Amino acid sequence: MSATAQQVTQETKALTFRLFKDGDNKPKPWKEQIFQASWSHKCPTYVHRTPPCQGSCPSGEEIRGWLGIVRGMEKPPQGVEWQEYAFLRSTNANPFPSVMGRVCPAPCQTGCNRNMVEDFVGINAVEQFIGDTALEKGYKLAPAGEDTGKKIAIIGGGPAGLSAAYQLRRRGHGCTVFDDHADLGGMMMYGIPGYRTPRDMLAGEIKRITDMGVEVRLNTRVGKDINIADLEKEFDAVLWAIGCKSGRALPVPGADAPNCVTGVDFLDEFNQQQKHSVPKRVVVIGGGDTSIDVASVARRLGYNSVPEDQVKDMGHDNASDGSQVGYVAHDVAALTVREGAEVTLTSLFPIENMTAAEHEVQDALREGVDIQGSVMPVEVVLNGQGMATGLKMAKCTLDKKGRPKPIEGTSYVIKTDLIVSAIGQYGNLEGLEELNNGRGFIDADPYYQVKGRPGHFVAGDIVRPHLLTTAIGQGAIAADTIDRYLQEADLVKRPKVDVHHFNLLAKLNEADLGPEEFIKEEQGELRGTSEAGYAVHNYENRSAFEIIPHDVLFLGHFPYTARKLREDIPVLADEVLGHFGERMKGLSTEQAQTEAKRCMSCGMCFECDNCVLYCPQDAVKRTPKKESTTGRYVFTDYSRCIGCHICAEVCPTGYINMGLGE
Repeated sequence: MSATAQQVTQETKALTFRLFKDGDNKPKPWKEQIFQASWSHKCPTYVHRTPPCQGSCPSGEEIRGWLGIVRGMEKPPQGVEWQEYAFLRSTNANPFPSVMGRVCPAPCQTGCNRNMVEDFVGINAVEQFIGDTALEKGYKLAPAGEDTGKKIAIIGGGPAGLSAAYQLRRRGHGCTVFDDHADLGGMMMYGIPGYRTPRDMLAGEIKRITDMGVEVRLNTRVGKDINIADLEKEFDAVLWAIGCKSGRALPVPGADAPNCVTGVDFLDEFNQQQKHSVPKRVVVIGGGDTSIDVASVARRLGYNSVPEDQVKDMGHDNASDGSQVGYVAHDVAALTVREGAEVTLTSLFPIENMTAAEHEVQDALREGVDIQGSVMPVEVVLNGQGMATGLKMAKCTLDKKGRPKPIEGTSYVIKTDLIVSAIGQYGNLEGLEELNNGRGFIDADPYYQVKGRPGHFVAGDIVRPHLLTTAIGQGAIAADTIDRYLQEADLVKRPKVDVHHFNLLAKLNEADLGPEEFIKEEQGELRGTSEAGYAVHNYENRSAFEIIPHDVLFLGHFPYTARKLREDIPVLADEVLGHFGERMKGLSTEQAQTEAKRCMSCGMCFECDNCVLYCPQDAVKRTPKKESTTGRYVFTDYSRCIGCHICAEVCPTGYINMGLGE
């Protein structure tokens, strides 16, 4: 085949929105499909699958569900506001919609099938709207379950520990959270600056969890203030969710200098309001979100030419822009003796391939951070007193395993007064050495049990550092395992496609449309018809096993619709000093609803009427309003259906399959 012919074939396949056998990229004439009587057994079945947004979400949120509620498609139960209904559905999996809507890098958006049309749905933006609205209106989480008499110690009050506490309280188990800080929140509080996770929002979301009856013991370090044996005597199970609070030092000569610190320590000091300025020149090594946070904080703190103890008493309670943002040491008076620090961020990867979120990278560049990509540190340059005065760098390439190799003759030195290493983290297991797997982590089995320690479980970064949403998801999985362990039930693995998916039977019952009671003596033969009211007919739930891909959707149904972006509040380099306000404005109610309507509802009917309008036999009909609910908007009259496939072809969401049981 010629190159031109290959290109034409590839383009034709790329533009084909229908599913055919290999090599068959042209539809058959409609009349051939309509009048093939041998196909008449292949009538429509309504098949529910999981959308890729949820399949990409480490905490398993039912994203399509709460987007459907916000858009007005799925109606709430009587007496419940749609905003509260969206909040309750969202927090089934993740109790932090306000925080996560701001800082989650949103793998759900990367997986969104709408990317095949023009651009992903702004899932994060709508989630933030749900979370902020819930805090504004004072919505509560689902109530605690009936008391079981069981007690669980949760070591660590970060995203994993709090997620587990929430899920365990819903099951009625007693929970006590131990944390060695003055406040709960973990990395959300001490590892991310407040202008990204506003402290009032975070505090409100944490309080909803503790209000469920969670006991909290702060400023308590397990392994020092209390030992493991004492925990085992007091509690029926122990969950280790201590996170990774130790940063990795640079693996180069001279990195043990006093002015070489880790990103974790830098941000922890800042968030505990112990760091009020930085030296004149700062170099940050990393490329991920933590390194961006360090660099952005350093630009905001600035260089203080006056000794810090001379400005401690110059304070006011407000930030430089007049708003209270939770870091009160940064006030107008102190800013008068500060100037902008020179901040450089280096990465092994090219700038466009850095692991940090793209918008965070762009914000840092705009704020005056000098970002250098495809470079590696070689050596810390020391002065006679052993202090770092520079960082020797070299341009580099990466091998197939991601290991850097310096390019000969490209070395140079960045002059610096402070070096911050943000290249990885591990757990601080001092006093807990018996749990250490030798690499600064705690090993977990497939059920998130600690290997070789019955009654001990583990979740979050201490298993393997990853995203906040991953830690939240692991906390929920560990809660499931702990619940089964306490009931002495068999442990089961979490399905690959998560458990927080749409439940048609629950929805029918919620709307008082559940099936009639089946009474064998009255029904006689077990075989029924689609007219029988004791079962849900022509419906299959494959959501626990299948994620619906874009190539089974009818993408041609969806017109180009621009994404509703949150209003960005850009901070320029000459404005960043002392600027600790938020950098984006959330969506309004109207904007959130408009954005939610861009969701293609992959794997679930969104009531477009295509199947009803295009059916040549009038076999597909709307369910009467008094019997209709989400997932039951249409039904098929099998006495009229001839198996022509048209309804399946024009279904935008891939909800219709031809062939019962196939």
